[in-house]
Amino acid sequence: MTDSLTATAPTLTNAAFESVTQSLANRASPLDGASTPSDARKAAESFEAFFISQMLSDMFAGVETDPLFGGGPGETVFRSLMIDEYGKSLAGTGGVGIAESVLADLIRIQETNPDDS
Repeated sequence: MTDSLTATAPTLTNAAFESVTQSLANRASPLDGASTPSDARKAAESFEAFFISQMLSDMFAGVETDPLFGGGPGETVFRSLMIDEYGKSLAGTGGVGIAESVLADLIRIQETNPDDS
């Protein structure tokens, strides 16, 4: 049964993952070329927060609000903001482990970047 789940699960190719981490590495580096570890950590946590927010938005897509306690145009406007804050909060308190992997790749990419002088 595990084999059938593994065979049908979508996977991110190495090229796609490399592209995402390179993009994050570029954003983590200031324009003057000097980058601190905290910049890379912030970029990795930001990526994880975005990822978690996307997962949560899919979860909340089918949830309808109770008109007695909410709903209306205000909730449709502010729901996405609430989900973004949930993602930031979850990523800031340890997240799901994506930030550490992304941070390791960001550091690896910055160390081997041929553009550095």
